[in-house]
Amino acid sequence: VFEVQCLHIPVHDRTPFEGLVTLVEETVRLEHASRLNCPIYLVGDSLGGCLALAVAARNPSIDLVMILVNPATSLGRSRLQPFLPILEAFPDGLHVRTIPFLLSLVIAFVLMRSGEPLKMAEVGVEGRLLPKQKIERISSNLTALLPFYSGLADILPTETLIWKLKLIKSASAYTNSRLHAVKAEVLVLASDKDHLFPSGEEALRLKKLLPNCMIRIFKDNGHTLLMEDSMNLLTVIKGTCKYRRSKSHDFTKDFLPPSMSEYRYTFNNVFGFLNFASCSSLFSTMENGKIVKGLAGVPDEGPVLLVGNHMLLGMDLSSLCEAFLREKKILVRGVAHPELFWGNFHTSSNVFNFFDLMKVMGAMPVSPKSLLKALSTNSHVLLYPGGAREALHRKGEAYKLFWPNQPEFVRFAAQFGATIVPFGAVGEDDMAKVVFDYYDYMKIPMLNDRIKEVIRSGGVQIRDKAKGEVASQEIFIPGMIPKIPGRFYYLFGKPIKLKGREDLVENRESANEVYLQAKAEVERCIGYLLKKREEDPFRSIINRLIYRTFHAPLH
Repeated sequence: VFEVQCLHIPVHDRTPFEGLVTLVEETVRLEHASRLNCPIYLVGDSLGGCLALAVAARNPSIDLVMILVNPATSLGRSRLQPFLPILEAFPDGLHVRTIPFLLSLVIAFVLMRSGEPLKMAEVGVEGRLLPKQKIERISSNLTALLPFYSGLADILPTETLIWKLKLIKSASAYTNSRLHAVKAEVLVLASDKDHLFPSGEEALRLKKLLPNCMIRIFKDNGHTLLMEDSMNLLTVIKGTCKYRRSKSHDFTKDFLPPSMSEYRYTFNNVFGFLNFASCSSLFSTMENGKIVKGLAGVPDEGPVLLVGNHMLLGMDLSSLCEAFLREKKILVRGVAHPELFWGNFHTSSNVFNFFDLMKVMGAMPVSPKSLLKALSTNSHVLLYPGGAREALHRKGEAYKLFWPNQPEFVRFAAQFGATIVPFGAVGEDDMAKVVFDYYDYMKIPMLNDRIKEVIRSGGVQIRDKAKGEVASQEIFIPGMIPKIPGRFYYLFGKPIKLKGREDLVENRESANEVYLQAKAEVERCIGYLLKKREEDPFRSIINRLIYRTFHAPLH
């Protein structure tokens, strides 16, 4: 994805901090001159974070994206500072090998405490391995790390260690005095278990001081974040929408398909339990009306617009997207509420979370512009016309559609000759029961005021001109009681081909007829599934587990 250049500082190099800044600055300016319209990314880890910020402060006119990993700007509050006077107290010329014990203690504290060795040993160990295999792999990786730590005294002489600490001290002072001049886009990645610097606190401080700063805090990682398991820098860049090829991020042009490791992490680690518990069964409708198991009835060639009902909390998303990737090698681009991209949900969360992962897997904010761009690239686009109103429905409203009256998605699909595939999904009532909904929240004065305040203070509103229930798009988490898991069922109806139907773009009456046809097909699919699931002997997870125990593998 990137052309990568790395700054290397040799062990015996004594270039002062401003000299290093000049070195990086010259390289950045050369790159900028050859690619005027492309952003340049500076990834600064620890001391490198100070370097990146200093370069940004001195070059406000260059389009830079700063990714700071546990930056050393917090040296004044770190555990490193007490070691500086200790090391400086050594007599000149005293050879390292005459004080191996003390030096080993210092280096062991500085470097062993800086990272999480177990996290580093877990790199490359797949989550689906058997416990015995996992232990063997981790043990082998830990053993391989030991020579690295035992040889540190030879690699890092006392003079070099003293110089590095002085360098960090000058870097921190220089950079902190120039933070006001940083105008670049900044992403700070901070480890909560960083025993070297108070990186979590520093991330929050930088977020307040820098005008265009986003932070992500990693709860279980140490100072060596980029070397540890569960950390993939490109995934974080994609999930925070920081990847761009021009002045601003474009959800269509700048989208990078998920890698195999991202696919495995999403559907094995994050959604693994839900997918196992729900054991989804998917069906589709061929052009002759025959219903078949699988997705054969859904066109392989785009543009395709999948239109259906939203189950509670959007729990239908994972199984549907995974099935398209597994069976048809197609990544479905889902359109989601803008709140997840720009509103309170986006700004209030400082950890790399589920919503970031949705963006990695192709989610984009719902808007006419996003939908048109996705269809123009012949994508398979997933649209829930009922939006948040269906996903966060009230008690007794399962499988009820809350669609707007405007047939806009039909007109957009006709503009690009897309195929509309209506579908129904059922199974939420076999997973959980809503016991506390929006109306219950509104009856409690404190919660009522809080929800309204959140909406006023930054909540993104869509369909503000819509009328009726569909206009109610408040974001809240309903109270639920889990059930013994049942099963998810999907039925994709007969495709509605709009190739050659450009007349629908201007003829709203004809477009509305197609719109009502799609809505009716969704309701038919829901009714069909609710009836047919009664005949499924494996609807209950208990029956499925019994069968699997004696007859079938987990998949």
